[in-house]
Amino acid sequence: MMHAATTTAPRFHPRVDANFMVKLLIDGKSVLAKARDLSMAGLSLVGDFHHLGDRISLSIPLPNDREVKTRARIKRRGEEQLAVEFEPLDWDDMFALARYLHPRLP
Repeated sequence: MMHAATTTAPRFHPRVDANFMVKLLIDGKSVLAKARDLSMAGLSLVGDFHHLGDRISLSIPLPNDREVKTRARIKRRGEEQLAVEFEPLDWDDMFALARYLHPRLP
């Protein structure tokens, strides 16, 4: 009998370092959080996020480009870290993310 490999699959969307602030909308208030990394599918944030629900609204001001505004689903919470997955983005926001990510990919 064959057993499945126990290694995890590589990410479909590679992540790049993101060293900028992101705005979260929490209880009607705008809160700043530092982005750790970013991909076409999601974002990792640094900070204390234990008080959040399962979904958040966020604005990502991409340097020298547009501000991507979207909803996201919380995928993982860790000590001082939060990983979110974007809900479907419109074309303009997807292209803006691609413009930011492409030159930074290995």
